[in-house]
Amino acid sequence: MGEEKKDEPTFEQSLARLERIVSEMEGGVLPLDDMIKRFEEGRALVAECNRQLDCIRQRIEKVTSAVPPATEPLNI
Repeated sequence: MGEEKKDEPTFEQSLARLERIVSEMEGGVLPLDDMIKRFEEGRALVAECNRQLDCIRQRIEKVTSAVPPATEPLNI
């Protein structure tokens, strides 16, 4: 994603971390304090993933709106 910073995790990295957090929380062995920390981290990751998806959606809309749909077949 062109607008992402070098030290910012990719969408895939954020999603993978979020999946690990969910797995840890579902395991049922974390102390309450750790559960809360994972929950907070997970919420931040969800917000970041949504932000990245919005950027991707805007880029796609920009590209698709810049190219008019073909109304006639190409004569090649």
